[in-house]
Amino acid sequence: MALSAEGLPDKTLLIVDDDAPFRQRLARAMEARGFLVTAAETAEEAISLARKTPPAFAVVDLRLGQSGNGLDVIEVLHQARPDARVVMLTGYGNIATAVTAVKHGAIDYLSKPADADDVANALLARPNAKPAPPENPMSADRVRWEHIQRVYELCGQNVSETARRLNMHRRTLQRILAKRSPK
Repeated sequence: MALSAEGLPDKTLLIVDDDAPFRQRLARAMEARGFLVTAAETAEEAISLARKTPPAFAVVDLRLGQSGNGLDVIEVLHQARPDARVVMLTGYGNIATAVTAVKHGAIDYLSKPADADDVANALLARPNAKPAPPENPMSADRVRWEHIQRVYELCGQNVSETARRLNMHRRTLQRILAKRSPK
């Protein structure tokens, strides 16, 4: 772990998420775990903070609404502080984005809603150590539902195109989309 100017462990943490309630809850939970938290809502704000005072740790959402992409934040953060440990969060988890995040320098990739303990464990894990499996992983039904939602979003919410890409009947897809997300 990096040391601060006073010789103490540097536990500065930047949290970047456009979901204000989630960002505030995670900030409070991480402060309770001893981190010195700075929060940002947009990619521009996070990039500015990363350049001004690069933190030792960061938790970055992949999608930051209209303000940009979390991968840009990771890139700037690693330019400013190569030893920064970054965990990528996303509500749209898939293997391709996880690989991209790790290639950009993230040490771990967690799906939302992430538990503060999982985030802290990922940030503080020894390099090259395998993290413990999550206590409450998403169910297979939830993973399937999230995948369908992501493809639906990427297809511009076009049901026919989404059904074609998922190789499923359009009516079946409509029934799935009409239901609430599984737990």
